[in-house]
Amino acid sequence: MQFRSHRIVLAGVLAAFALGAQAKVPEKEAAKLGNELTPLGAKRAGNADGTIPAWDGGITAIPEAAKQAGYTSEKGARLVDPFPDDEPRFTITNDNLDQYRDKLTPGQIALFERFEDYKMPVYQTRRTAANDEYIYKATRENATRAELVADGEGLEGAAVGIPFPIPQNGREVIWNHKVRYRGVAVRRWNNQFPVTSDGDFNAVKLQEDVFFPYSAPGTTPEQVERSNVIIYFLQVVRAPARLAGQILLVHDTANQVREPRRAWLYNPGQRRVRRAPNVAYDNPGTASDGLRTNDQLDMFNGAMDRYTWKLEGKREIYVPYNAYRLHSGDLSYDDIFNEGHIDQDLTRYELHRVWVVDSFVREGTSHIYKRRTYYVDEDSWQILAVDAYDQRDQLWRVQEAHPIVAYDPAFYITTLSAGELVYDLQNERYLGMAFNNDSEEVYPIEDEIGDPARYFNPRNIQRFAFK
Repeated sequence: MQFRSHRIVLAGVLAAFALGAQAKVPEKEAAKLGNELTPLGAKRAGNADGTIPAWDGGITAIPEAAKQAGYTSEKGARLVDPFPDDEPRFTITNDNLDQYRDKLTPGQIALFERFEDYKMPVYQTRRTAANDEYIYKATRENATRAELVADGEGLEGAAVGIPFPIPQNGREVIWNHKVRYRGVAVRRWNNQFPVTSDGDFNAVKLQEDVFFPYSAPGTTPEQVERSNVIIYFLQVVRAPARLAGQILLVHDTANQVREPRRAWLYNPGQRRVRRAPNVAYDNPGTASDGLRTNDQLDMFNGAMDRYTWKLEGKREIYVPYNAYRLHSGDLSYDDIFNEGHIDQDLTRYELHRVWVVDSFVREGTSHIYKRRTYYVDEDSWQILAVDAYDQRDQLWRVQEAHPIVAYDPAFYITTLSAGELVYDLQNERYLGMAFNNDSEEVYPIEDEIGDPARYFNPRNIQRFAFK
């Protein structure tokens, strides 16, 4: 037994060393960023048959189509489809599924097998993803200095930009997703819809204020390490009435071994704030009717220590992209949420290259998902799809993110989710998240937040319940 424990300690040391040794890339490799690679590390060139074009910088200005449709740079203004005349090039159905199977995920194939009417309209691939220039500059600097510590649960030597634009392992890819640029201080409506197998649903309206200290201009790696906070997250339930006023506050950390995620809950019935140690891992997400875990918000968030992570490389896959139609303010939620799945005629899929990361529950830990496979957009580092397996190694739940690019330089240039979905294949229920078709668009709130440490202080959060 003593010999075995020494082997475990040695394995941990070697794993930590390997992560650190593989993280930083030589200057010669980093020099590819902005040249043969995009500033965030994607392959700039298109594919051999031309179905994926070269990246030309993405959308960094208000498109002419948006101007003609009346888009204005006002807080809360809804983004308009830059490609209103695009039509599907083809539609994948159960009748032609075998023709496209090699460019689909197991989860996507399972949805076709479960629902006879399921379809995927496939459009011209448009590599619209872009960020502000200061994100590109910081990413270039991170490439030669960022590293993982604490057996992959801590991030050092990185700030503002993508830490690992040329990733060497699966953990680095997931860290890129966790700290990708989404603005600095934003408010959004994360409206959530648990949908029954009959297609009935109730709306849960969640207002969320988020501050990303990691992404603030001028932030240094030393500041990130000193504060150890990468995200301040404040969620207030606004509806239905029986849940209204509940508050969740989270401080997510850059090194979860040094200090795990901090979380607090406010219950308006009890009128007190209390620490919430279980806002993580596979504990049920807020008002999700058991259809998602805490770490499934934003496709994946939080600590990674319950899994081993394997980078499988890249694949070309049909994934949700440029979902402006699904994002339209002209849609009601009755238009979107149908029995079994959302109205697929409102979706847009494109062929993109994605990083594939497989994760398996680590021995000695537990999670309701024994295995999860992540499909991560090479251009934005947004996780676009996840296949989640149960303890019998059966595919259980399928996640999708339907992204859009926020293209107004008056605010932030970044990729956002127009909606996220968790499909439960075993009971044919599903959860819609991050939909805001009847609400204001995501918008900056720096002027409201002021001092983030004070705004997101647990001693002060109960005031938000009554706003």
